[in-house]
Amino acid sequence: MTRKQETLSTLQQMLALLQGERQALAALDLDRIVNCTDGKLDLCAKLESVDQASMDEECLGVLDAVRRLNEINRRLRNLIASNVQNRLGALSGSNTSYTALPRQGASMALA
Repeated sequence: MTRKQETLSTLQQMLALLQGERQALAALDLDRIVNCTDGKLDLCAKLESVDQASMDEECLGVLDAVRRLNEINRRLRNLIASNVQNRLGALSGSNTSYTALPRQGASMALA
């Protein structure tokens, strides 16, 4: 398999993975979302060594599709996070953004 074929195959795998991630996000399937994240990290590691200048038109087209789908998924993740934040606020009676509480050990050390 040539370098171009490997790159194209990896990009196509990434595209399929992102489509699966989008479905997992829509279904709120946490296990599948985590698996997709792990898969994306693995594929990104493979693609790091690829010089974009050496890609042909076909690879660049798939790369563009990957970028667009990744952006769509990022926006969907942000919408879901915002929705969860709003629901938590409604349940807790607080309209403020979620913030972590200070660690208990820090206040005990001062006492």
